[in-house]
Amino acid sequence: MTAAARVGRVLLALSALASLQIGVWAAAFPRSFYDDFPGGGRSWVSADGPYNEHLVRDFGDLNLALAVVLGAAAWTLVPVLVRTAAAAYAVYGLPHLVYHLRHLDVYDTGDKVANVVSLVLALVLAVLGAALLESRRT
Repeated sequence: MTAAARVGRVLLALSALASLQIGVWAAAFPRSFYDDFPGGGRSWVSADGPYNEHLVRDFGDLNLALAVVLGAAAWTLVPVLVRTAAAAYAVYGLPHLVYHLRHLDVYDTGDKVANVVSLVLALVLAVLGAALLESRRT
């Protein structure tokens, strides 16, 4: 395996772990996720509207499903699964990023920057990981 492919595998695995962490938190502890995400005394979800347990749990479940697909892609390195995992994350992550870019007014400057950076980084990690793995085939 090339160095690029190893990095790609690690990036997909990190994306899977991040989705797993967010997914477990939101699905199992929706009120805590709503009140306390991303942690460290910050509260990005509650700043953006009233609590809706169903919506928060669905978000958690979505992230758990993404973790499964990303993890399977990182583990197996099956090309079609790697591309599918990256596409699935992009279909989720890009609209999520666009929503937040359009609704940053609820945050202070530091949270605006952290929110955008974290969402861009998450999207880039998943897609870059797949791209690096795809490069091993050429």
